[in-house]
Amino acid sequence: MPELPEVEAVVRRLRPLVEGARIVSCGQWRATTAKGTDCAVGRRIEGVDRRGKHILVRLESGAFLRVHLKMTGNLTVVGDARMRPPTVRAWFEFDDGRAMALDDPRALGRVTFHERGEENELFRDLGPEPFSGEFTVDHLKNKARGVRKPVKTFLMDQRAVTGLGNIYAAEALFEAGIDPRRAAGRISTARIGRLHAAIVGVLRVALDSALRAYIEPGGFTEGENFPVAVYGRQGEPCPACGKQVKRIIQGGRSTYFCSNCQR
Repeated sequence: MPELPEVEAVVRRLRPLVEGARIVSCGQWRATTAKGTDCAVGRRIEGVDRRGKHILVRLESGAFLRVHLKMTGNLTVVGDARMRPPTVRAWFEFDDGRAMALDDPRALGRVTFHERGEENELFRDLGPEPFSGEFTVDHLKNKARGVRKPVKTFLMDQRAVTGLGNIYAAEALFEAGIDPRRAAGRISTARIGRLHAAIVGVLRVALDSALRAYIEPGGFTEGENFPVAVYGRQGEPCPACGKQVKRIIQGGRSTYFCSNCQR
């Protein structure tokens, strides 16, 4: 599933291709793929940005399209709206004949239309962006206070920090030396500080990697160009101590860690 670095890479590649384009028609593969998107017809695209793992296509009059890529989605531009690949699930034709397309083999991605003023309510439960000034050690400490759930699950729910997914949560916990099973509320202030630094540092490296190499889901294995220490390395030696990397299931997702280095 695309995480924050991959979604940011999609945004930066899409932005110069669609800014200024006017939408003249739209379509979708089935009713659940897109909602209200016919309201975008006739509007010009003013910009593209991101909130967590959500892509926001800014339209005239303050309206916007929210796109979530889910597991296999990619938002791209095709040169001729009539020549869409068979895996395109929703599309927006431009006045020059091109189209912005949600290409999604598993058809899990979603596109929804929203009017001005809906953004705050839409994202009210999301935590701050990891590279923003709002994401501080104190913020992370306050969010973790009294939380009994495992710290890996805590990081994945998007309320402490947004955009952090399975790969980079595991890598940040390894970098900080924290056992993913430990209750978030029982982590010391000093270790919270290390975790905060690890989250920001891991995501910066991952973003640099994604901007260089990410094309689409499946274009490379997620994290392949990022130097993973534990993710996907069950049974392999830990790069720090040589002990075997372990795998457990938390919240229905695989968690990889070193029980020797992470306490």
